[in-house]
Order: sequence, then structure tokens, then C-alpha cells
Amino acid sequence: TSIPVPSPAAGVIAERYVEDGSTVKAGQKIFKITVGEIYVINTDVCRSGAAGSAPQKPKPSSVEKPKEIPQQSVPETKPTQMKAPEIIQPAKPSIIDPAPPPLPVKGPMTSMPVAAIKHAQALEAATVKVPPEDPTKEISGTRTEFRVKMNRMRQRIAQRLKEAQNINAMLTTFNEIDMSAIIEFRKTHQEPFLKKHGVKLGFMSAFVKAAAYALQDQPVVNAVIADNEIIYRDYIDISVAVATPKGLVVPVIRNVESMTYADIEKSINALGERARLGKLAVEDMDGGTFTISNGGVFGSLMGTPIINPPQSAILGMHATFERPVAIKGQVVIRPMMYVALTYDHRLIDGREAVLFLRKIKAAVEDPRIIVAGL
Repeated sequence: TSIPVPSPAAGVIAERYVEDGSTVKAGQKIFKITVGEIYVINTDVCRSGAAGSAPQKPKPSSVEKPKEIPQQSVPETKPTQMKAPEIIQPAKPSIIDPAPPPLPVKGPMTSMPVAAIKHAQALEAATVKVPPEDPTKEISGTRTEFRVKMNRMRQRIAQRLKEAQNINAMLTTFNEIDMSAIIEFRKTHQEPFLKKHGVKLGFMSAFVKAAAYALQDQPVVNAVIADNEIIYRDYIDISVAVATPKGLVVPVIRNVESMTYADIEKSINALGERARLGKLAVEDMDGGTFTISNGGVFGSLMGTPIINPPQSAILGMHATFERPVAIKGQVVIRPMMYVALTYDHRLIDGREAVLFLRKIKAAVEDPRIIVAGL
């Protein structure tokens, strides 16, 4: 496509940068012009010379001067000398500015006149495209929606979780636990424990006992911020998250630091049964200084639990899977569990959080610690 390029001023093309018929790009220089005097030879003299008469020198009267250009002067010269016009340097180089880049072509080329194309594009731009009233009408099959009002328990859970997210500076640290020893301990002592205490040995009781052991070693994890003060507790009340058809509830096991392994197991079973039957009282869920949540019963591999206010930390248990691990230079398959500790970083530093989680790891991997209190 050829585009006419108007000259910004009268003058002479001094230099060409491209040849005729060449393809140029946007911003490419085309030619340079020199602003000055233009000479036009009298055509009558040329015709008389062609008839056989001797050629005559052009007279000054046959010189046509160009129109005046602002801030430029045309020197008077004899036309017979045919000298190049005097170059007058303008304030800026008189190199023609390139034409603006052409707009990209949309769609196939057409033989429509340019004016008609511009008119059609203007009409298309001015047309307001209205979306269909119901975009799902084109989808086949039955699609329904219904709304159910949130029950009071769900509303309270949502409110407390959002409060915890807004107030606490939550950070999570992870570790993994070799469950081989506790699995073997449970297998070995399951029958005599059941006969003596009337309840089965579970993994949750081991983690509750291990958490009490670690909380005594790191009391800041058992503390809480109240305004500009830190409240330290000399008791350990552990909330155990229990899933029910109506939502997640967290009944509290109180004074865990003074309970035996069997006492903890009995309390967990009793609270869990009452939660599933919907018979928990408000007092059963009130308080608590630390929470343990076991997403492993649903197959969770890893997660970051949210703090249960007004507490400062929560331990997340996950599912046990066999994984290859390196032990004494050998790769062996062991039942491993990832554990996560989410804590309020305003109160608990990373050092205390990591040491706390390592205490739990040590106690679970060596059940003698939680059974005999070693």
C-alpha cells in the first residue's frame, strides 16, 4: 500500500534513504530535504532553442521565486550561474518526520473503498454488544441452585476463624514423625490395655500426652496475649477437634498435665461420643489453652491449621503413609506422619515453635517418654 508523504516545507530533496518502490517501516527515514531557492527555467526560451535559433542565457526575469518561508531569506543570485541555493539551517534538522504506523489489519483484506471501511469500523465500535439474559440457557441438562441458612454453630465457627485470621500473626512450622514405635507400642499393649481400662489405645491420646509434655517445656506456647500483657498458665487444657454432622467442635480435656495415659484416652472417648450425639454442653467447649486437630482421619497429607482463639497455637496431625527414609546410611520404608504447628508469631518466636514440635516428635517416636514420664 502506497501512502503520500507531504513535505513540511518547500525545498529540494538533498538525499534519498530508500529507493522508489521500496517497503518502509514505521519510524524509518525516507529522505532529507534542503530548504532554499527553487529555479524554474523559462519554457519559451527552451522552445525557441528547439526551432534552430541560438540558445540564449536565461534572464533574471524568468526566475520564479518560491513563497516566503518564515525565518528564511532567499539570496539573490544570477540565474546563469545555476549555483545551488544557499543552505539555511533551521532550528532543528529538516528531516521529514515519518508517517504514523498503519493500524493493524483485522480480518481478511477486502475490495471495499477505504472510506467505506472506516465507516464500517466506526459503526462496529459504536455498537453496544448486549450479553444474553441467561448465559446458561445454552448448557444442556438440569442445573439447579438452592440456599440454606447457616445454622448458629456454622455462623459461630466462621466468625471465630475470621477473628483468628485478623488478630493473630499466624506462622506454620512443619516436621515429620516416624510412627513405627507408637504403632508397635499400640499393637503390643492393645489387648491388656482394653481389658484393664475398657477403652482401646488410640493415636490421639499419644499426641495429647506428648503435647502436654512439650507445653511444660515451652510454656510460652501455652500462654496468650491480652492487650499489652502476656498471660502464662500453670495448667494445660487441650481442645481436641471432633468432626460432627453439624460441623467441627472442640471439646476440652482439662488439666492434662496431671492425667495418665488411660485417663486421657477415656476423656477423648467420652467427649467424642457426646459430640457425635450432639450432647455437648457449652461448658465442654469453653476455655482451652492449646488445640490438636487430626485431619489424618480423612486422609490429609499436610495442611496449615488455623489457631483457635483465644489460644496461641494449634497442632495439626495428618495421615500416616509409608515413605522411604534414610536411617544410618540406609534407605528404609517407614510409616511417616507430617505434623504442623501454627502459632501466633507476635508471642512465640520461631526457635520456641521448632523446639516445641521437636519435643512432640521425640515423645511420639519413643512412647516410654509419655508413658513413664521420662
